[in-house]
Amino acid sequence: MTGAEANLGVLVEALAERGIGYSRKSSGGPDGEHVIVELPGERKLTTTVLLTATSHGVRVEAFVCRHPDENLAGVFKYLLQRNRRLYGVAYTVDNIGDIYLVGQIGSEALTPGELDRVLGQVLEAADGDFNVLLELGFVTSIRREWAWRVSRREPLHNLLAFEHLIDKESLPAPGEPLPEQYRPNRSVPDAGDGPLGTPG
Repeated sequence: MTGAEANLGVLVEALAERGIGYSRKSSGGPDGEHVIVELPGERKLTTTVLLTATSHGVRVEAFVCRHPDENLAGVFKYLLQRNRRLYGVAYTVDNIGDIYLVGQIGSEALTPGELDRVLGQVLEAADGDFNVLLELGFVTSIRREWAWRVSRREPLHNLLAFEHLIDKESLPAPGEPLPEQYRPNRSVPDAGDGPLGTPG
């Protein structure tokens, strides 16, 4: 049995001991098998966590938010400041700028308690920071989406957390045509938004 296989066995046992549901998926590459955990949240409805057993332990990856539309400096400053207070994981971006949490649990530290702490930190960060990241990186899209929904008398319930960003005085009345600056050109990331397939 290889070190990766041994760590996979410990990982699966630890998840079972904590009563955490998971699924398994072959990577089709040198990583072997992934274990996928879906963490339910409030602001971000689901955070998908990819756990990959390696010869040194378990790699942790979780998709948080797609590439921001604007204010990259502000978003990255926030992520770097948050990294100082995170346990076991850190924020990073992939080659297209999507935002992830990544970390590593060493073989010697791979216990149910440690896995629980790291997954708890992933959920706290992804769910707790989600709306902040939307405000920092998608404010123009949020305002356009709000105006578009008002003009079409569409529900606003999943945008109400961003009501403080809206200048309602400048919005057209319901049913009136939208001025060009309010026409959506890209949708706001949804609370269940995630990449196609699994994070990697």
